[in-house]
Amino acid sequence: MRGIRNFFVRFMAGRYGVDKLNNVLLWSSVIVVLVTMFLPLNTLRLVLMVISYALMGWAVFRCFSRNTYKRYRENRRFLMLLDRIRDRSHRYYSCPRCRQPVRVPRGKGKISITCPKCSEKFIKKT
Repeated sequence: MRGIRNFFVRFMAGRYGVDKLNNVLLWSSVIVVLVTMFLPLNTLRLVLMVISYALMGWAVFRCFSRNTYKRYRENRRFLMLLDRIRDRSHRYYSCPRCRQPVRVPRGKGKISITCPKCSEKFIKKT
């Protein structure tokens, strides 16, 4: 049993592994498979199965990838998107100069926003 564990540890060395985006991809793939079980149309079922396999393949590719920097950036962007969806009390704008995301409170009317990165000032309505 130790030999199998050591092989797997050596195999995964330098690879990205599992993160939040991989979990979402795998669970969405499982959900799509469960939905296809209840569909009567063969063509729609085939399309959804292909989508499900593509999601699984993408998750496995991300897990075994050696380009950890790109996988980290993908996961970071996904987590930022989730935060934006969950955060209902703030608006997000991009700085027109450096494209840095800036978070401001909702419902304050027209305000002057100062970018924390480049100190560019711009006016937006919240």
